[in-house]
Amino acid sequence: MRSSILAILFLSLSAQAENSAPRTCRILFLNGPPDGPEKLHLFDGTSSQEVELTRMGFSPTYKIIPGDLILTMLPKPTALPKAGEPPAIPPDAPKVKLASAISDFYLLVSSDLSNKVAPVKLQIVSANAENFKIGQMLWFNLTENKIGGILGSQKLVINPNSRVILDAPASTMEDYHVNIQFLPPGKQRAEPLCETNWTHNPQSRSVFFVLNDGLIPRVVGFPDFRHSEKEARIDP
Repeated sequence: MRSSILAILFLSLSAQAENSAPRTCRILFLNGPPDGPEKLHLFDGTSSQEVELTRMGFSPTYKIIPGDLILTMLPKPTALPKAGEPPAIPPDAPKVKLASAISDFYLLVSSDLSNKVAPVKLQIVSANAENFKIGQMLWFNLTENKIGGILGSQKLVINPNSRVILDAPASTMEDYHVNIQFLPPGKQRAEPLCETNWTHNPQSRSVFFVLNDGLIPRVVGFPDFRHSEKEARIDP
């Protein structure tokens, strides 16, 4: 009887710990122009925090409050208005919906010069640990080409404008061979895209993008290595 009570207590505490884990976000300004913003303010419906729009890697890890949210990018700090005051959020500000079930995510930012509030568009990509594990690779094909090839021990196949998660290409910290081709629309023969060696870090997740870049697509990749929960932060 005592062992049963202890087991129930352990499961209860484990569930509480899981539910209390911070919701985290990392930001990437994919193909951000040189004259684009370096920082903006991310409003979560309650308050805002200044965030970095990095181009060559993911931003620091930010904490986001729980619940179903609408995230908005703004050029300056913003908080909820006091009673009787008009809303402080411009209706045309770039925004995106965040479901409560997403506990860890990437916020992909792209340029949108037509938006006069903040010249960006937003896209959320779930990175929940149960779906995207340490050591795995998340691939995005943002072109009209079909992408395929070999990444170490894994076979890569991505349809146009889609994404896929692959298991670790190697078992330890080691180099692995990469050979990737692309098949343009209407063509029957694949063209070479990338043949090289990359290094696998079993302690890091990796995110790759296939981008349009003239006649031959371009592959860019970024590691997502979390030193500890202390890396997550909210800027004051």
